[in-house]
Amino acid sequence: MRMLTLRGAFGGWWLGGSILVGLLSVPAASSAHHSSAMFADDVKEITGTVKEFQWTNPHTWIQVLVEKPGGGVEEWSVEWGSPNSLGRQGVRPTTFKPGAKATFKVRPMRDGSPAAGFVGARFIDGTTVGRWQ
Repeated sequence: MRMLTLRGAFGGWWLGGSILVGLLSVPAASSAHHSSAMFADDVKEITGTVKEFQWTNPHTWIQVLVEKPGGGVEEWSVEWGSPNSLGRQGVRPTTFKPGAKATFKVRPMRDGSPAAGFVGARFIDGTTVGRWQ
């Protein structure tokens, strides 16, 4: 009785081809969720008080309380990079302490909701973080 092998059944290239296809699809799948299409191209400045700096994967978030022109406060959610990437740039979980006042350069959401992509920040003492030019 002859034993059927993968090579005999599938012509020898099946296993190697399957592994290659799998490996080639990983970069596309892993980068697929990193679109910034929801953010506008223009940069806007918001000034407020840090409520919380969420040092979490896959992205960090800065919750900022911004005073509205007509009164009241609006909470903005500002998305930034991963803790690993930011840590290599010198950013720490304590960089944005609750209660800190800062002006943020952000790319706001296209739909007008109070959320944005982080560009840079300047604290009241003049210290800057990110791309503040």
